[in-house]
Amino acid sequence: MVWFNQPYLAETFRTNARVVISGTVGLFKGQKVFESPEWELLENKDLIHTGRLVPVYPLTQGLYPRQVRKWTKQTVDGYAGQLGDFLPSEIKTRCRLLDLSTAISQIHYPEDQAIAEGARGRLAFDELFLLQLGVLSRKRDWQEGQPGNAFDVEQEVIGKFLSCLPFTLTQAQERVLQEILTDLSRAKAMSRLLQGEVGSGKTVIATLAVLIAAANGYQGALMAPTEVLAEQHYTNICGYLSQAGTREAHPEPGEGTIRCYTAFLSRPLTVALLVGSLSNSEKERLHGKIKQGEVDIVVGTHALIQREVEFKKLGLAVIDEQHRFGVLQRSALRQKGFNPHVLVMTATPIPRTMALTLYGDLDLSTIDELPPGRQVVKTKWLEPQYRDKAYSFLHRQVSNGRQAFIICPLVEESEILEAKAATTEYERLSREVFPDLKLGLLHGQMPGGEKEGVMRNFRAGELDVLVATSVVEVGIDVPRASVMLVEGAERFGLSQLHQFRGRVGRDKEQGYCILIPEKISFEARERLRLMERIHDGFALAEQDLELRGPGEFFGTHQSGLPDLKLAKLSDLHSLELARQEAMTLFQSDPNLKNAEHRPLRRQLSQVWAKGGEWS
Repeated sequence: MVWFNQPYLAETFRTNARVVISGTVGLFKGQKVFESPEWELLENKDLIHTGRLVPVYPLTQGLYPRQVRKWTKQTVDGYAGQLGDFLPSEIKTRCRLLDLSTAISQIHYPEDQAIAEGARGRLAFDELFLLQLGVLSRKRDWQEGQPGNAFDVEQEVIGKFLSCLPFTLTQAQERVLQEILTDLSRAKAMSRLLQGEVGSGKTVIATLAVLIAAANGYQGALMAPTEVLAEQHYTNICGYLSQAGTREAHPEPGEGTIRCYTAFLSRPLTVALLVGSLSNSEKERLHGKIKQGEVDIVVGTHALIQREVEFKKLGLAVIDEQHRFGVLQRSALRQKGFNPHVLVMTATPIPRTMALTLYGDLDLSTIDELPPGRQVVKTKWLEPQYRDKAYSFLHRQVSNGRQAFIICPLVEESEILEAKAATTEYERLSREVFPDLKLGLLHGQMPGGEKEGVMRNFRAGELDVLVATSVVEVGIDVPRASVMLVEGAERFGLSQLHQFRGRVGRDKEQGYCILIPEKISFEARERLRLMERIHDGFALAEQDLELRGPGEFFGTHQSGLPDLKLAKLSDLHSLELARQEAMTLFQSDPNLKNAEHRPLRRQLSQVWAKGGEWS
């Protein structure tokens, strides 16, 4: 046995001392040797570093593995047995779970692999179980804390709206619409998540929902994460309403912020756009009209939840791309009314396992069908040396009257990240690659008005190519766009890449997505091949969840949920088991008032302390 640069061991290993050694055996000049093995004096009654499954703890400067293991062993031995178990005994028996004290002891210093897995299973169950109880309590508080507003679902209004659309709803849209209308007709506030692929038609469903609110004398609000997306929703909603109603010639206070439609309801229907880039005077006029109830439908950004915005009678709040908003922001919009119905939407496909966990407080609706005629976007990844071929293809598409996106990971050049920045790339492409084309630049650091101007020009066909960052990931709709070229493709998740390619091929013409990585690792190659092969957003989301984990996949810090340390959202069996047990307990004792459930209530308050749900 050989140790290097550890002379103190000569004094530690006394003559005739018995030592336990653990390590890898090698050969040196034909002799078997241990080089710097783990060691432990056999005089210790309970081995910590050798002869057992040994824990490996994360360290920081000044800490050493043996030292940390010694301290944790002393702590576990001294205090684990004193832990009170908050999990009801009937659940432990039914689910065959270890006691908490045993699980804590065995997760650190397990006797064997089987009991180590048992300990992990118990602690993972606890995380999922407490999470499910928390979201179920949130849903109960929202729906039962005070009565909701039951809407009269006027079939005449719905029929007139649908008959004037230039298309018919898909079966999936009709199914989801009925689910939402049923919720709106109840005297219990709707809390529903509507998810669907890019281009699956969520906005038309949301328009019908706010229309029903307006028909019942309530106001509807739609909040989007960016001004670009808010303006697009405003334009689309006005476009749908103009099919069925007559627009007044001189709306007030301005063409860009408020429009009025007649001959649709029995009274004029007013739709407004409220975003941060409006002038102060225009904001004040809109605030006054919203407060007086002179606006029926308000589309906007975070500007909707500013203190100055007061609704006279908010009945329905719609939140688009809801994962871009924190829990407090969503709650702020909800509290602008008296327990309004809430519909949250996302075009980011969420695996069902994850949706049940992140949004267990919401009923789930899914539009799992694209409109007829939409073609699958052809996707191909190219090594960087073939970039010129991609440019040639893009140029041919533009020559045929199409438009293109070029996505870059960063706004400005970074010395740390070797990625093509949007600003630098825009200048290079304009000067060297596409001097004969009209290029535009779009990124999140531009002023709102400037971004809107670029997008307006791009939608109008005044630009051929838009060089942009991931700001185009969500919602932007340019029907003539046929090519999506993504630089640094390995830096994006599968779901995000799927969002990008959903921006092209939206008018029944063939769309193309070209992915060019900066660095081609084995993992990057496999992920980009998945993009070529899989075109179902939900299947890709499942793959993304497996590859990147829930935190990176979906930014769970935005959801207001406790962090998961041992549980895996991809473990469908554990997730469903925890959810079923939580629902069973919640039905029998929703407030956890029974004596045997009080320890669980205290634990739940600690876990959800940041959200204030149970404190």
